[in-house]
Order: sequence, then C-alpha cells, then structure tokens
Amino acid sequence: MKQWLADDANLVYYNQLKKIWDDSRQLALTSTVDGNRAWQKFQQKIHPAPVRRTGFGWMRIAASAIIVVGLGLLAYWVFNDRAKEMTVVAQKAVLNDTLPDGSVVTVNKGSSISYLSKFKGETRQVALKGEAFFNVTPNKKKPFVISVNDVQITVVGTSFNVKTINGNTDVVVETGVVKVTRAGKTVVLKANEEVIVNAKDSALTKEKVSDQLYKYYRTKEFVCDDTPLWKLVEVINEAYNSHIVIGTPALKDMRINTTFNNESLEQILNVISLTLNIKIIKEGSTIILQ
Repeated sequence: MKQWLADDANLVYYNQLKKIWDDSRQLALTSTVDGNRAWQKFQQKIHPAPVRRTGFGWMRIAASAIIVVGLGLLAYWVFNDRAKEMTVVAQKAVLNDTLPDGSVVTVNKGSSISYLSKFKGETRQVALKGEAFFNVTPNKKKPFVISVNDVQITVVGTSFNVKTINGNTDVVVETGVVKVTRAGKTVVLKANEEVIVNAKDSALTKEKVSDQLYKYYRTKEFVCDDTPLWKLVEVINEAYNSHIVIGTPALKDMRINTTFNNESLEQILNVISLTLNIKIIKEGSTIILQ
C-alpha cells in the first residue's frame, strides 16, 4: 500500500475517496433532516399507497452513494493504473521523446526505444535498439536503467549517449555518473569518459572521449579534434547513408582537425581532399579515398 501511495496520482485518488467517506459520515451524524419522513415522501410519489420505512433511511442513502462513488473510483484506478508499453521508432529522421518521469531522449534515425507509460517499481526501465542520447531527470530513489544487447546501464540523473552496432555497445558520458554492467562486471564512467563493450570480449575498459563525433545527429556538427580519418568516414556514412571507403590503408590513421557544420556531403569531401591531400574517386554509389 505504501508503495502504491508513493505515486503522486494514486495519492490524489486516495485523498478524494477518503474525503467523500469522511464527509458522508459527518453528514450522517450532524444532519437535522428527518430521514424517515423524507423516505416516506419519496415512496408516496412512486407508490399509490403509503409505504412505511423504519430506521436509518438517510444513512442508507449516504452509504449507497459512498458505495457507488467508491466503485467508480476503484474502476478508474484499475483501468488507468495499467501501464502500456510505449515504443518510439525513428525510421528516417531523428526524434525527440519525453519519458513519463520527464527525462528527454533523442533517438537517432534507424533506432528505437521501448518503455512503460508509467514507471513502476523501484527502477525506470527503458530498452534501446540503435542509438540514443539520454538526458535523465534526477531521482536517487528510482534509478534509470537501460537495457541494450546484454548490457545494463544504470544512472540516477545525468546525460549520456548510447550506441549499439553489430552487437557492440558504446557509452559516452557528458555529465554525471553512469554505471555499465555486463556479465557480472561493472565499470563506472564520469563526464568525458566512454566504454566500448565488445560483443566477443567481456572486458570493460573505460577511456577518455577523444572527439565529439557522437553528437552529430543532435548538433548537426562533425567536430574533429585530431580524429583519425577512418572514424570520420564511419560517422559520415551513418549520417549521409553513403558508401565511402578508404582505398589506401596508409590513409586510415591520418588525423584531421576541423568542424563541419551541417554541410553537404560534397562540401565535406572537398575539405577532406584539400586538408589531407588525397583524391576522391566515385564509382557508382561508392566513394573511394586514395
């Protein structure tokens, strides 16, 4: 009962019913209305002959009213307390969604999240497929838990990015503290730290965030800070649904320092070509860097 009353909405319903009950009892004790006489008048209107009633007529009416109202509120609680499963799917565009606790989630295209319309129990459970950025409303008594692949991410109130691809899970923290657990092992991440959980490796090793590319679908910017070319190409392919390949292996680890702000794919390729002095070759839908 205490756990049910901990929900603010449930507490409001309870107080409403309690007030009706208390007011009705008080009215029955203090009312100056002659219940028997009122009942007789009512009977005279619906029956040709007087009908005699004895004892507690008014209290019976009050009790009936309480039962009717109580059953109505009970039915309301039962049908409205059922949590529905909600699924948000970002098919071709990035979507923003506000969860029941006020947390805000930015879901990258091709990704989805699932959660209950009401967070019940001791945690706030969310399931993720793909990539999303979470800005979680603080609540130390009710941790926020994300399930993705076989990884569990637990937070109280923070902002962080989660990405899963080919069974691997990448968690990057912007603010606060995030706990990442897999196969009984746990690592705690702070701001500007990340962990990449490999599907084939149980190790959990955190490291400093080396760039800001993970923000691209929220900010429309590609921020490169001594970023290897292979990593930039990987993100560009995701953002533009392109097929860029690095034709010369020696180019993969070439570093680039620049920022692309909502520019076209053609403009980005021109900058890469001029900055790194490499050629851009197009063969059908494939773009080759060499």
